Amino acid sequence: MSTAAANLWNRAAPLASEPTSPPTRPAEPCDAELIRASLAVPNEFAGVFDRHADEIHAYVVRRLDLNQADDVTAETFHVAFRKRRRYDLTRPDARPWLYGIAANLIAGYRRAEVRRLKAIARVHHDVDVHEEERSVERASAAAMRPALAGAIARLTAAERELLFLVAWADLTYEEAAEALKIPVGTVRSRLHRTRAKLRRRLDLPQEPTS
Repeated sequence: MSTAAANLWNRAAPLASEPTSPPTRPAEPCDAELIRASLAVPNEFAGVFDRHADEIHAYVVRRLDLNQADDVTAETFHVAFRKRRRYDLTRPDARPWLYGIAANLIAGYRRAEVRRLKAIARVHHDVDVHEEERSVERASAAAMRPALAGAIARLTAAERELLFLVAWADLTYEEAAEALKIPVGTVRSRLHRTRAKLRRRLDLPQEPTS
């Protein structure tokens, strides 16, 4: 090996011995970034739809029915697109905002929702006390027992909306407060009163206060 070649190898050898890392993939933009981009390029908002439409649709199906869910979901994103300039771009996750819009639209179907709950309540189904108690905590579609459905049908619209946002949409208290535009303290106190009301109507033990 010539002196020049040896010198070149000595310079390159340390680099050759270093492990090579795979190329990094760019991070996906958060919802706020997509909404910001959509202000200049409207088609960028499609990313928000692709990310959240299935989840919003599944939530509305639980509340109403399939046909109404199609309409409400489409209108939710139509309203969101029209109002995207008002979105708080400091919030990276648009889910609470979208659920808040959906909640306002579902309110127009309040009678249909109550009728659906009362129809479930008329179905006879034997269930033990422990199973009913778990249903109150989850209030999920799979756990919607007739007695629980009847009790939920008698809640106020505000109580029912908050209960479902927390139990079905799996929003945190902070996210539910954002969706409903109410203080977090109101979320906590209203949800506690709502669950206590359901327990009384189902003759279940009250939650400990400590």
